[in-house]
Amino acid sequence: MLVETMLKQKVWAVVGATQDREKYGNKIYRHLKNHGYETYAVNPSYDTVEGDPCYPDLASLPVKPDVLNMVVSPKRGKPVLEEAARLGIKYIWLQPGTYDDELMKLIDNLGLEAVQNCVLMAI
Repeated sequence: MLVETMLKQKVWAVVGATQDREKYGNKIYRHLKNHGYETYAVNPSYDTVEGDPCYPDLASLPVKPDVLNMVVSPKRGKPVLEEAARLGIKYIWLQPGTYDDELMKLIDNLGLEAVQNCVLMAI
């Protein structure tokens, strides 16, 4: 099953990571790190998240992540997915509220594989 396949991957990027500890972008980032995942924050609005470097885009990451955890609106997610496809990142974890029909169609068209689930409940 795709959920288990993704959870076995050890390098994740949280797109929409934030410094606000009350928001899901931060909770998810911390949760993944606390569960032993090599986790990278991606958000052009911040230099750091939880004391770690925060990167403006996927191409800036020091390593290619196995999985992208999307914590941004579908509108903001579209260019990220296009960048992911260019970089060869195929696994996309969509948090509730981050996808719509148009985004799901784009995922299919780009040949990406996606899970629609809250990672906080899955790990």
